[in-house]
Amino acid sequence: MTTAPDMAEGPQLDRVAFFADLDAPSLEQIAGVMRKRTFRAGEAIFHRDDPGQVLYVIREGRVRIRLTSVEGQEVALAVFGPGDSFGEMAILDSQPRSADAIAIDKVEVFTLQRPDFVEVVRKHPDISVAVMKTLSQRIRQANQMVEDLIFLDVFGRVAKKLLDLSREYGVETEDGVKIDLRITQQELASMVGASRESVNKVMGYFTDKHYISTDKHKITIRRIADLQKRIY
Repeated sequence: MTTAPDMAEGPQLDRVAFFADLDAPSLEQIAGVMRKRTFRAGEAIFHRDDPGQVLYVIREGRVRIRLTSVEGQEVALAVFGPGDSFGEMAILDSQPRSADAIAIDKVEVFTLQRPDFVEVVRKHPDISVAVMKTLSQRIRQANQMVEDLIFLDVFGRVAKKLLDLSREYGVETEDGVKIDLRITQQELASMVGASRESVNKVMGYFTDKHYISTDKHKITIRRIADLQKRIY
């Protein structure tokens, strides 16, 4: 479903790195040409090789950017949440999408068509620098993922990802640092580039060693130092 944005519940562009330095009238002008769309949990926002003519800004929910092998194994390249944007590469080079974008839960996004995005950049050249900075950061993240896949075993990759998630979503509790994010073993497997069966084995080992505990897809890191030692 596509609708024009209600300005009271608009795209909140000041939270997006590309547009953070623009003044209020400029942000309002951009918001005026954006359109709101909603997606159900599990619904594809776009697929790899689809035409790429739209930039997305997330207002609500989370989106997984993934690659899928011919055997059906998934690798999650990134997970984006409110205030994040995605789909920049295709609207910059006019090439097809390089990965799938899947709604993890109910997602509300605002879309900006390529001609409107190009016009915004022409009026505000400084946005180009912000775009390059964001894409550079994502290239670094991709490089780190490749390095982990090459040099870390599944135990190390799972340990590292759990610690990363604890830093981003962690909440201090009496039992340790709880990752305040519902995550299934399949989703975790996708994040570390491993099979669900392998991740299940690793999680069982970490639980037996009391490094972690789990409850309703919520994970608590109980022994951070021991988990860190298991990375390398």
